[in-house]
Amino acid sequence: MLLDNRNNGYVGSELKKRSFEGSRLAVLSSLFTIHGYAALKKELGRLSDSRLLLTNWQHQTLQSLVGTKAEVRLTNQLNQRRIARECARWIRGKVEIKASREPHQSSQNLIHLLANGSGPENEQAFAVHGSATLTPTGLGEVRSNGLQMNTGTSDAETTQQLLAWFDGIWSDDSSATDIRNDVLERLDFIAADQPASFVYFLTLYNLFKDFLEDIDEENIIRSKTGFKDTLVWNKLYKFQKDGVLGAIDKLEKYNGCIIADSVGLGKTFEALAIIKYYELRNDRVLVLCPKKLRDNWTMYTINDKRNLLASDRFNFDVLNHTDLSRLKGFSGEINLETLNWSNYDLIVIDESHNFRNNPNRADGKTRYERLLNDIIRSGVRTKVLMLSATPVNSRMNDLKNQVAFITEGRDDAFVDVGIRSIDSTLRLAQKQFNQWVKQPVESRTTASLLDSMSFDYFKLLDVVTIARSRKHIEKYYGTADIGEFPTRLKPKNIYADIDLSDEFPPLREVNKTIRRLSLAGYSPLKFVRNDKKDEYARRYDKSVGAGASVFKQIDREESLVHLMRVNLLKRMESSIRSFRLTVDKLNNQIEVFLSKIEEHEAGPGEYQADALSIEDIHDFELDSPELEPYMIGNRTKVLLQDMDLIHFKQELEADRVLLSSIAEAAKEVSAQRDAKLNQLKVTIAEKVKNPLNADNRKVIVFTAFADTAQYLYRHLAQWAKQDTNIDSALVTGGGTNKTTVTGIGSDLNSMLTAFSPVSKERDKIDPNATAEIDLLIATDCISEGQNLQDCDTLINYDIHWNPVRMIQRFGRVDRLGSKNEQIQLINFWPNMELDEYINLEARVSGRMVLLDISATGEENLIESKEGDENAKEMNDLEYRRKQLQQLKEAVVDL
Repeated sequence: MLLDNRNNGYVGSELKKRSFEGSRLAVLSSLFTIHGYAALKKELGRLSDSRLLLTNWQHQTLQSLVGTKAEVRLTNQLNQRRIARECARWIRGKVEIKASREPHQSSQNLIHLLANGSGPENEQAFAVHGSATLTPTGLGEVRSNGLQMNTGTSDAETTQQLLAWFDGIWSDDSSATDIRNDVLERLDFIAADQPASFVYFLTLYNLFKDFLEDIDEENIIRSKTGFKDTLVWNKLYKFQKDGVLGAIDKLEKYNGCIIADSVGLGKTFEALAIIKYYELRNDRVLVLCPKKLRDNWTMYTINDKRNLLASDRFNFDVLNHTDLSRLKGFSGEINLETLNWSNYDLIVIDESHNFRNNPNRADGKTRYERLLNDIIRSGVRTKVLMLSATPVNSRMNDLKNQVAFITEGRDDAFVDVGIRSIDSTLRLAQKQFNQWVKQPVESRTTASLLDSMSFDYFKLLDVVTIARSRKHIEKYYGTADIGEFPTRLKPKNIYADIDLSDEFPPLREVNKTIRRLSLAGYSPLKFVRNDKKDEYARRYDKSVGAGASVFKQIDREESLVHLMRVNLLKRMESSIRSFRLTVDKLNNQIEVFLSKIEEHEAGPGEYQADALSIEDIHDFELDSPELEPYMIGNRTKVLLQDMDLIHFKQELEADRVLLSSIAEAAKEVSAQRDAKLNQLKVTIAEKVKNPLNADNRKVIVFTAFADTAQYLYRHLAQWAKQDTNIDSALVTGGGTNKTTVTGIGSDLNSMLTAFSPVSKERDKIDPNATAEIDLLIATDCISEGQNLQDCDTLINYDIHWNPVRMIQRFGRVDRLGSKNEQIQLINFWPNMELDEYINLEARVSGRMVLLDISATGEENLIESKEGDENAKEMNDLEYRRKQLQQLKEAVVDL
């Protein structure tokens, strides 16, 4: 008879129809499980003797003895210990077990049952020959996806021949060996009580066994490429090599990866190793980086003694982020007009958080759209590697826009790993974060946020990111080969006044003055006459989203006015010098506008009043020098003849009075009276006199504004040389770099190498150079991608509103390979009155939590004041974040 365990009979059912009482059983099987025993337990207990010959025992694991994948339903009943104990008792009875000396996994299985009658002439036999193993699948107790084919027979001659064949194998000691004790030992182990640690690790194995092959280096990289012989690979630490392998694995599986290791853990070198791997596969690679970091990347592609990886002969292209906005011209030696954008196999995006937004644009493509459509989606299949310590800046959508590069914008790209919708996952995560923000301050902890977030969000992070923190490296890799990370001392917070003479007006009054400013010059459309408003709306308002909404220029101008008011306060928070320069600039602009109005009122000039119309002037004519006297505005042009000049002039004159009053007060605060500058000198002198680490006098002073940096250098450089005997340098990225050290070039690399010679490996470039810079005054032009870990103290002279920037600043000194045992962060905060208005501290400190859980979980770099009542204002964090983001986007548009 045919037994296929499906439509034509079941092996187990046919066996149970036979008499087992006092019968003899002979089984030849490639697989045996305790659930196979359990399926025939009653019948097997009636046998007089049994022989089991297992043909693939050498390859049968302890797990497979418990049960196969097809037996999940049975193993989930969690009665394996009892079954194993009963099976062992049965084997210790009248069961012999042998195994083939050479493993054979074939369909030649045999189950032979010889039933005893009253005499030999009454013996009856039944045999099943084919695919049936002594398992629930082979017996038909569990449905199998595989094909089963067995022949059941009671023919005396056939069953005798099959038994003779079995006996021949059984009695041949060269073919079979006794394994009874081995089987019993395994069964006893399964039946025994196991320690909790074994249960734990067994659980882990079953959870992650499908991923074990994924971490096999040979399954990830093609070793025949010679990749492991490259210099860059052999320069990496173990955790960096694991990061490279993980990133390559994600690039191959999902077409992209975000390396989000904490600042200072060597993401650039990891990326270089990945680039080299794909170059060895003859792939074409493009690196997109911020313009200020271009030299960091191009250095590895040129024949230069500063190129420490010259022997690897890198050949990738390098473009700036801003080059995506250009259609022609050269970027280095690359002609953007003829460049084949769609022919890159791998794109590496350094500081990828710069692409977190995809703003609407009425004309042309944004950088984001150019990258997604013209490079990634077009031409060859493009893999995307992104580098960012802070892929989430202020909202979950930041991650969505970067993930879109990997998925080419497909929302269901990760459905195979259980994420049905990327957009829905991130929207839910944002909603959960917003709800967390509304909780009382004492309840708003990182742990409570983690508990409230959905599992799919962390699954998405696991799919697309590789993120390790210092704590992760220390815990799982140790520091034997990389050295100890420097200890972060508790940040110092300094609250400096503005005027030592205490003659500057109270900040509350200055704030009221700033809020009264109309800043009319930034909102000319506000003063367009009613009969002309429709004309300007037709010219400047733009439909976006296929006409779903309209960008009104007058709304954007209003946002810009708000931003300018806030900027004035930020300038004051930075330095009284920066504040005064901004006020003077606004006053000068007002004078220009008033002069134009006076000239317009004096006479019609070349054009008659009715000769001009904003709708008739073409774009190229807007910048015409002949028309300039008749217009107000920069990008948004408004004809003077179309304005309510009486109202406009009144607002300008009112602003002039207000600005002049605070400008005069600011001019009285000289450098000698500048309380904040004086406090900075005290802080630097104390650090130099009592260094944190032996003989380390290096200090970095960061500011958000170039004019503040220049002001500080002008009043600190000579003071530092005379009073503390240290040399200084100014780095602003705007061509104004300076230093008190002679013989050092003014280019960025020369100055930074003199400031941090160990981390920049100056001895390999210029062994004779000895001069060093100890005080570096800089803007955020060096807050990304620079190794400055020779320094152990960083001062934030003003607090950047974007916490990403704060993390990046401190990352210059808090880096792998630091020679310092401890490092110090010092934050200069505005005094209490100004802080009451802008709530800067609460805003930055609160948003740090979002960055923590979105990237690597590093501890905050900024600590709020204990007992500060402003902490309650963090409840409005999301509202303020949206408002600030709206203002920033308005500036970009304008």
